[in-house]
Amino acid sequence: ITESLSNGNKADLQAAKRLAKRLFNLDGFRKSDVARHLSKNNEFSRMVAEEYLSYFNFSGLTIDQAIRAFLREFALMGETQERERVLAHFSRRYLQCNPNAIPSEDSVHTLTCALMLLNTDLHGHNIGKKMSILQFINNLEGLNDGKDFPRELLKALYNSIRNEKLQWTIDEEELRKSFSELADLRTDSASHTMKRIGSGLGVAQNPDALIYKNGFLVRKVHADSDGKRTPRGKRGWKTFYVMLKGLVLYLQKGEYRPDKQLSEEDLKNAVSIHHSLAMRAADYSKRPNVFYLRTADWRVFLFQAPNAEQMQSWITRINVVSAMFSAPPFPAAIGSQKKFSRPLLPGSNTKLSQEEQVKSHETRFRTISSELIELTAVIPDKKAKVRDLEEHKQREEYLEFEVREGLIVVVWLNRVTGIDSCHI
Repeated sequence: ITESLSNGNKADLQAAKRLAKRLFNLDGFRKSDVARHLSKNNEFSRMVAEEYLSYFNFSGLTIDQAIRAFLREFALMGETQERERVLAHFSRRYLQCNPNAIPSEDSVHTLTCALMLLNTDLHGHNIGKKMSILQFINNLEGLNDGKDFPRELLKALYNSIRNEKLQWTIDEEELRKSFSELADLRTDSASHTMKRIGSGLGVAQNPDALIYKNGFLVRKVHADSDGKRTPRGKRGWKTFYVMLKGLVLYLQKGEYRPDKQLSEEDLKNAVSIHHSLAMRAADYSKRPNVFYLRTADWRVFLFQAPNAEQMQSWITRINVVSAMFSAPPFPAAIGSQKKFSRPLLPGSNTKLSQEEQVKSHETRFRTISSELIELTAVIPDKKAKVRDLEEHKQREEYLEFEVREGLIVVVWLNRVTGIDSCHI
């Protein structure tokens, strides 16, 4: 659709309406395409956004309910300023639907951005203490057109985000595309020779594995094994040509050539993605298009992709490959043991069928969820030994993380495979 301008300053309203309708109905577009058309800083994009938002009726909804409904319909992607433009359009539409709820568009937008930041703080991978309800209230002091927001409103919003994180929609077409390309490529690892490479736990290298994605990424090491913060001198950004081959990310330095052999240093940089999880780095603002990769031994890497589409594609491919091919973990070392330790996560390929793999993830999710409920039901005695209190804290943090990430894996697998063996 071309932008036809009249009087030199107005875009064609009819063209904007047609595009907005197609974006809302995903007629020829994917969910990851929507934000790109709503976030441009020009008059035509603003008209498209206004028409697109007219399809939403937020009347009678609290602002957090409206945000959740809005984010379910498309993938909010792009750089910070682009996402903020989309949220500004949301704020305008929310006020139109609820003129007496909040005094002005600026106040709605302030509260919207505050909730997005709160969501990142409470549920992101940031280091340090989470924002308290008092800090959330104090941060918004005087920002409601020079006055304070109602305290009870802010308490309700804080508790809503704390109890249920805001979910960005997943581009299911990209997921299904990834799955369709991967579904016929499952191989029995027992028929191949496996070689251990890399540092730490080592990486199971399968020379016959298939390449699922490749391209240039910029990498930064964020945390070493067991989540220990990487020393400052070793955290620099470095550019690599990256290949997702089997369950391994190969990071090759220097100019890429198809016939170039991986050097010993390249192999040392290799990262196994078995039982790993990739997530958009919503709390990282220094660079655009950055995602986290947390590995089975709790190392954390930051990767920067060339654009938002490539970032989402890498996240999707890594998560689908990891979920489909990672062998089930060995029994967790949680229970009556005196010292807490995480379960062993084998780096070999699973031998389960697709349906068995989905059921395996679901069973693990249910087991971990039950263990977390049992653990949190017992309030540790404050007079207990420091070592015992630390053990309880470590178990709780581990289980909370596994429950949250396990749910993500199960939802993704159910979506791409269409297998819905049980309801969670």
